[in-house]
Amino acid sequence: MQSLDRAFALLEIMAESGGEASLSQLADSSGLPLPTIHRIIRTLVGNGYVRQLPSRRYALGPRLIGLGDKAAQMLGTWARPHLAQLVEDLGETANLAMLDGDKVIYVAQVPSPHAMRMFTEVGRRVLPHSAGVGKALLSQLSDEEALATVRRTGMPAATERTITDPEAFLAELQRIRETGYAIDDGEQEVGVRCVAVPVKDAPSGMAVSVSGPEARVSWGFVDQAAPIVRKCARVLATDLNNQS
Repeated sequence: MQSLDRAFALLEIMAESGGEASLSQLADSSGLPLPTIHRIIRTLVGNGYVRQLPSRRYALGPRLIGLGDKAAQMLGTWARPHLAQLVEDLGETANLAMLDGDKVIYVAQVPSPHAMRMFTEVGRRVLPHSAGVGKALLSQLSDEEALATVRRTGMPAATERTITDPEAFLAELQRIRETGYAIDDGEQEVGVRCVAVPVKDAPSGMAVSVSGPEARVSWGFVDQAAPIVRKCARVLATDLNNQS
């Protein structure tokens, strides 16, 4: 059991380091002796859960992809009733997203009943700095961790409203922490506004959101929606913790 705990700890360290790490990094972060780390890593490599890079660093392996996809499908199943309630309450498309390495992946969605609505393909990955769910997720990290993430991904402008300045981005994360919700004001797609909330105390980092055209998702709608989306996030966290 101790070896299993240590193996998971090393995988978590790799994930937090952007998906790869050196043996010395793993030793510094885990506090484990190098011979122990080398033995565990060798086993993980042999089973495809870790791969050795030409640089002699180690990265998360391909067998984790199947596990992650299946876990995301199950998470989407658990979350869908909560998203459906959001759609019933607010009339706009509801989404659930998670961090996948340095990007954001959408793992569940319930569409709005309106003919003109937001549609994001489940499984789509986006950069976190321009998405409401991405900003909500990064707001749960320290400033240093959030900046390290966007420096690795870059901060390209998806629209003219995208925040591309690191200092302005940190100020936005602080606003999110204070208000409890993030806003994508046409920063990922022109004409689309989104309200997103981190799901605090969930088994892993995730965020819920509602999104729609600016014509319907007005600033008055944002004020109305924010407490409803926050409530959804709290209930979802409780449900997921009960499931696990």
